[in-house]
Amino acid sequence: MIFPEGMGDYNLLIKFFKFGIVGVSGTAVDFGVTYLLKERGRLNKYFANSCGFMVAVSTNYFFNRIFTFESHGEVTTQYLKFVSIGIIGMAMNNYFIYLFDKKFGFNFYFSKLLATFIVMIWNFGANLLFTFNQ
Repeated sequence: MIFPEGMGDYNLLIKFFKFGIVGVSGTAVDFGVTYLLKERGRLNKYFANSCGFMVAVSTNYFFNRIFTFESHGEVTTQYLKFVSIGIIGMAMNNYFIYLFDKKFGFNFYFSKLLATFIVMIWNFGANLLFTFNQ
C-alpha cells in the first residue's frame, strides 16, 4: 500500500477508526435532519437527504479536524476542501440511495445506510490525502 510520508499502517488504522467514530455521530445528525425534513417537513426525499448530508459534513469537519487528524492547518481552506469532498460524497450518496431504493427495491433508510458505508471509504481517503495531508 502507498501511504502519505511518515504514516504507517497502524496510524492509518487508528485514524480510520477515529474517522468512523466521528462518522457515527455524523450519521445520527444526517439521519435526524433527513427524517425531520422528509417526514415532518414533507420535503423531497433526495433534497432532505442532501440537507442532512451537508449538515453532517459541516459538524464532521470540526470533529475530524480536532479528533481524527489533529490538524493545525488553516481552517477556511481545509473546510472548503472538506465540503468539496463532501459534495462529491453527497452525489455518490444520492446515486447509491437511488440505486438501492429504486433499482433494487430496498427500504429508503436501509439504502441510505448502505450508501453511507460506501461513501465513508471515499470520504476518508480523499480527506486523508487532500484535506488533512500536512
